[in-house]
Amino acid sequence: MTTTTTTTTRRRSGDRVRWWTYALLILAAFTCLFPLYWMFVVATTDTATATRLPPEILPGGNFFRLAGLVFSTVPFVQSIINSLIVAGVIGAGQAVLCALAGFAFAKLRFRGRDVLLLVVVLTMTVPTQLAIVPQYMIVSWLNWTDTLQALIVPGLANAFGIFWMRQHISSAISDEILQAARIDGASTWQIFWRIVFPLVRPAAFVLGLLGFVTAWNDFLWPFVVLKSPEMYTVQIAIKALQNSFNIDLGLAMSGSFLATLPLLVLFAFVGRRMVAGIMDGAFKG
Repeated sequence: MTTTTTTTTRRRSGDRVRWWTYALLILAAFTCLFPLYWMFVVATTDTATATRLPPEILPGGNFFRLAGLVFSTVPFVQSIINSLIVAGVIGAGQAVLCALAGFAFAKLRFRGRDVLLLVVVLTMTVPTQLAIVPQYMIVSWLNWTDTLQALIVPGLANAFGIFWMRQHISSAISDEILQAARIDGASTWQIFWRIVFPLVRPAAFVLGLLGFVTAWNDFLWPFVVLKSPEMYTVQIAIKALQNSFNIDLGLAMSGSFLATLPLLVLFAFVGRRMVAGIMDGAFKG
């Protein structure tokens, strides 16, 4: 009788914990999704309705009209294509190059390795805005202004990605595996590409996805480098929807919502794999 009572008490306690867990998850989901919903509400109305008090909480009927106006005002389709190219190459580049650099810092022995890793980590303390002027001077010297490679090349690797992959490779791959591969005659590149990279692919995938989203949302550097409308990325195209004197909130939010849709589609397909990659790194780390 006592055992049955104890078991029943534990079940009730577990149900209580599970109820609070679901309540917190629902609250967190609402907090994250409400800005997106509000963006869509504003994207279906005009500026007067968007600034009315109390605010409208239901969508209007002007979304398709405003979306058509977005496509007729700026080359929005070309901007989305440009952003897909830039973000896709940067995401793939970071996944491979940062994994390669992380492998070198984690498993290779060379003079000055620790000092060089310290320099790489210290670069994360430097604000991005401080690099704009020298970076622009280099791009101008290479005649890359108003081109997509000016956006792609500087973003192919970063300090955070190198450190992320270095920590993951250090904890996930033992030295014995690499020594066995060297005994079998594998070169350093073969060890990385055939052994190391397949084992750390989930972490590299997460890093590439983060790089994709960062490049997609980047505004400052493309705003400095790009001049021609046909070279605009999607964030610069949204800026071009606004003039210097007033802002049409409905038009701006329509463009913002259309720019967010590719990211929503991406996360719908790879969201579960992203979470699995993060958890894989958490358990191994």
